Amino acid sequence: MSEKDLSSLLKQLHTTLSTHDYTKSTTLLSKAKLALLQLNALIPSSQTPQHTLALARETLELGALVSIRLQYPSSFTRYFQQLQPFYDLPETSLPRKDSQKSKITGLYLLLLLSQGDYAGFHTLLESLEVGEDGGKGLEGDKFVQYPVKLEQWLMEGSYDRVWGATKSERAPSEEYGVFSEVASLLPTTHTVLIGTIRSEIASCSEKAYPSLPISNAKNLLFLDSEGSVVEFAHARGWVVRDGRIYFPMQQGQDLRTEKEILVASEQVIENTIGYARELETIV
Repeated sequence: MSEKDLSSLLKQLHTTLSTHDYTKSTTLLSKAKLALLQLNALIPSSQTPQHTLALARETLELGALVSIRLQYPSSFTRYFQQLQPFYDLPETSLPRKDSQKSKITGLYLLLLLSQGDYAGFHTLLESLEVGEDGGKGLEGDKFVQYPVKLEQWLMEGSYDRVWGATKSERAPSEEYGVFSEVASLLPTTHTVLIGTIRSEIASCSEKAYPSLPISNAKNLLFLDSEGSVVEFAHARGWVVRDGRIYFPMQQGQDLRTEKEILVASEQVIENTIGYARELETIV
């Protein structure tokens, strides 16, 4: 298969992405990767022509984007790893023009965050900061800054900000919206982008209150129905009785002063007040 044939396949791939015809996308990707093998371009080398390198990079980038849209994180990770030798090439060997490195890297950071891999997240971020140009431009990179801001807000406990930012219309591209549009890209995605918010607030609530009305817990935990609250409560070992949730007694909880309970309560209120305001605008 010639470079001309590969270029034609890539044009068709772009079309299938825009029309969301992912079944055809995967078929075209298989043909494109076979073409790369025939052109000996799956791994860059000094003998590979610059135009061929650009086609190979484009193929792998499209494969990564298709994988995200199909919710295949392991496939996306493989494409990301295959792309690194291309991204490491100097500008003279492979110009960065038309590259989707920024988008792909931001998506991988978001995936690491979704998997709770904070070590991997910060390792990659540090490599970007010490990379070429000393990381200049990262602050203005919307694709990289999106997961960076999410991670910062998660660490601060600003769950209402995370909740708002993960709405698909606020995502920097359609692929980023996948993380918020579906219940889970994989079980761990739900754990961080939504589930971690819920889990953290649940932990604070256990320490702040002896019990809560189910209706209040529904708003605090970002759940859609009181039935979902009951299911969540049972999963955490909470007792549900007479329209209230009773949290298990923490060790030494009976010795806490009223002031200590109020301080813990304020943490829950502070982290969710923004979401409550957002609910008012929706209602």
